[in-house]
Amino acid sequence: QVQLVESGGGLVQPGGSLRVSCVGSGSIFSISFMGWYRRAPGKQRELVATISRSGTPKYADSVKGRFTISRDRNKNTVSLQMNSLKVEDSAVYYCTGGWNTQADEYWGQGTQVTVSS
Repeated sequence: QVQLVESGGGLVQPGGSLRVSCVGSGSIFSISFMGWYRRAPGKQRELVATISRSGTPKYADSVKGRFTISRDRNKNTVSLQMNSLKVEDSAVYYCTGGWNTQADEYWGQGTQVTVSS
């Protein structure tokens, strides 16, 4: 059984930075892909970033160059560093994991990120 718990969401001004993290329990160390999804009100969920077990990241075009995903297999953690935040980045961010590149088999409860002045 895999459990994922996010932390680090909050309110930040446009142009600011925020880091969200996820701690996993269970067999997280063996999961092939970890990722972050987000869902904003009235919008479809979006795959923001994934990282493979070997550490290869992949990003959505909307966040490329601004967000950085990292994974610490020893600590069972996955983090998303978000810089140059925009109002349109506001959403509930979910930590996820899975066995393929969609990384969508396991989900955390989500953490709210609000970008507003």
